[in-house]
Amino acid sequence: MALSLSNIKAPIASEMDEFERKFRASMKTKVLLLDKIMNYIVKRKGKQMRPMFVFLTAGATGTITEATYRGASLIELLHTATLVHDDVVDNADYRRGFFSVNALWKNKIAVLVGDFLLSRGLILSVEHKDFSLLSIVTDAVREMSEGELLQMEKSRQLNITEEVYFQIIRQKTASLIASCCSVGARSSGASDEMVETMRLFGEKIGMAFQIKDDLFDYGEEEVGKPLGIDIKEKKMTLPLIHALSKTSWLERRRIMSIVRNESSKPKKVKEVIEFVRNSGGIEYAQTIMNRFHTDAIALVEDLPDSTYKRSLIQLVQFTIERNN
Repeated sequence: MALSLSNIKAPIASEMDEFERKFRASMKTKVLLLDKIMNYIVKRKGKQMRPMFVFLTAGATGTITEATYRGASLIELLHTATLVHDDVVDNADYRRGFFSVNALWKNKIAVLVGDFLLSRGLILSVEHKDFSLLSIVTDAVREMSEGELLQMEKSRQLNITEEVYFQIIRQKTASLIASCCSVGARSSGASDEMVETMRLFGEKIGMAFQIKDDLFDYGEEEVGKPLGIDIKEKKMTLPLIHALSKTSWLERRRIMSIVRNESSKPKKVKEVIEFVRNSGGIEYAQTIMNRFHTDAIALVEDLPDSTYKRSLIQLVQFTIERNN
């Protein structure tokens, strides 16, 4: 039976409802335009997997507290700020199927909205003296920024190795989920050792999550994002990196030439996708993804049995079985 987020969320359903109320309140402002944009952002919320990781980790390692709510809000505020700024950098018109903030209100306003969200997160933490939570989340934001810049630097030369790829996704994606789990553990009163264990747990989940996302590029149908979008954007992901490492020098040069010079042509993008499928790139990436998943589960095996722990493990399973 396929896992559903509503079933996974069951042990923390009331907490998630309360979190949503608190999060909406944290985004309130007396500036009419800003308040309108904040309401638009709140209505576009996705699966809410990040706050779910925070609350389930807190429940699995200790007790859900008021600090847990603030930690989840802090992560959502700072992460939303980075997404708004990313859309400006990428000149993106859409985010999760909706118009982006910059598409509706232009870049200048979008940048200021991102700044406002960052300031709300900082104020929320400072007002309640949640300095340990703030330290965890701001470190993740730093990692995400560095990972994005590293990817930009490497994508210009298209010379990303597996080692560099793992570094990029650890910083860009895994660091945020790691911060969710460590914030959850810290807010629950867990020991420093447990906080670090849960950080590693989240990091491994994040690695698996991103590899799954990269596999969508080579799927049989369009789910979540258009097929071949990474190729069109000249992003070197694990399936392609592995396939190139297993082919001849001549074939590698041909495929790299397509990515570099002809990635805007649908027929050529399809050619790269077929090359990756036929070269074992898909199976290899799935194997690595499953390895991260297994390593993550091993880290929480010794936690006391609870509905929180069971849902946390199911949420990890959901990240690698999802189809969007």
